[in-house]
Amino acid sequence: MKKCFMVFLAICLLMALLSLSACAPEGGDGKVETKTVGIVQIVEHPSLNTIRESMIDELAALGYADGEAITIDYQCAQNDQSNLKTICQKFANHNYDLIVAIATPSAQAAAGETSTIPIIFSACTDPVGSGLVDSLDKPGKNISGTSDAVSAEQIMELAVRITPGIKKIGALYNSSETNSVSVIDDLKAYAARSGLSVIEATVTNSSEVQQAVQSLVSKVDAIFSPIDNTVASAMPVVTEVTRKAQIPIYVGADSMVKEGGLATYGVNYVTLGRETAKMAAAVLGGKKAGELPVKTITDFEVYLNLETAEAIGVSFPDDVLEEAVEIFRK
Repeated sequence: MKKCFMVFLAICLLMALLSLSACAPEGGDGKVETKTVGIVQIVEHPSLNTIRESMIDELAALGYADGEAITIDYQCAQNDQSNLKTICQKFANHNYDLIVAIATPSAQAAAGETSTIPIIFSACTDPVGSGLVDSLDKPGKNISGTSDAVSAEQIMELAVRITPGIKKIGALYNSSETNSVSVIDDLKAYAARSGLSVIEATVTNSSEVQQAVQSLVSKVDAIFSPIDNTVASAMPVVTEVTRKAQIPIYVGADSMVKEGGLATYGVNYVTLGRETAKMAAAVLGGKKAGELPVKTITDFEVYLNLETAEAIGVSFPDDVLEEAVEIFRK
């Protein structure tokens, strides 16, 4: 009887081991295969870095830790379009399991290189206008992701509360970034309704930012810059010029406030990174990217920079201070 029981126990253990091995994907050498995730980022600046870091942390929390369930290949294009194309070609040629594209230019480059590898984008302000998806609800193709769309009107309404009397608004942005153009279009519409004028200064790379902002400060009452990757990467220069000229600059991202912008009513980029990770995890788990609705963050928050306010002689109203979720005091 005891011998029969031992045989039965051995059979049960064998079946359990076979079941586990059948569930685990293996390579030819018998090792468990990890999926490869390529992360491409157009440029290094605090907003995009925050997205990437919080996304990687959230992926790990969801069971997709780098070096365990997945292997992450992170590449930054340093704001160079040729580098961006090369990176995305590499990901496509090596048939990565997933591409995560941070910022609109990255997503456009990735979409141009593959129609089969799933792509999850992050911080794409206008995915439809950028040609990335068919619609927010039904993206189609092999792509979806998260949007960091902000309202120029809401930011300017905050600006009027902080620095009333604005009549001329300077618009500082890269005209080749479709994500920026869509927000500036909103700014122009708001200005037309409110009897304000918009004076534009456009750039094509970060080396042009200083001259562009210098051209605006003598002509405007305030400057607005959307979530623009080129301007964001040069915020220390923008801050230096605007503080010296005593001109408030309102921006589209919390990190741009941290870097010296006066204020914004915008997206929390840690939250954006986490939401991006959830979509990436869904794809790694078998969902089709093009069937996942684009996630648009709707919870906007007030961010203020006290040092910039003091430098340009501005006092934040009490009600604005009460609304702020973070006040930077560098």
